[in-house]
Amino acid sequence: MKLIVNGVEYEFDLDPRTTLLDLLREHLGLTGAKKGCDHGQCGACTVLLDGRRVNSCLILAVAQQGAEVTTVEGLGTAERPHPVQRGFLDHDGFQCGYCTPGQICSAVGMLDEVKQGRPSAVTTPGDDLLSDAEIRERMSGNLCRCGAYPNMVPAIRQAAGE
Repeated sequence: MKLIVNGVEYEFDLDPRTTLLDLLREHLGLTGAKKGCDHGQCGACTVLLDGRRVNSCLILAVAQQGAEVTTVEGLGTAERPHPVQRGFLDHDGFQCGYCTPGQICSAVGMLDEVKQGRPSAVTTPGDDLLSDAEIRERMSGNLCRCGAYPNMVPAIRQAAGE
């Protein structure tokens, strides 16, 4: 199977039971996405699949033939971080860092959803799609055991302004 990961095309011969998360971590050495709960409940494994955020622990890699995957490693560099990465740094939007890659990928996907005008589960007509409540709702699939949430909201707001 072929897959584009962070802009590079790869060809794999995989066990059909391999998850996208395991492919990224074990076959490509991209360890940003973490195996947290392995049930799609914590969001630590969040990556962008064809631009949309997904829990990579729930996705079979072989079902993604030809898809484009972006991990936290593919968003920016140390010299030129992605605006969301810059926001997390500027606002101290992380503590231990375990959930941070998934939070960042989810925020990138969420900001694209807002840009497209897509509502969240709680949006009502006329709502500010980047209100604190909307950001919290849209990021609710990503858990942080350290409780760095108060710093993540301004980090995401900063990124939305860049």
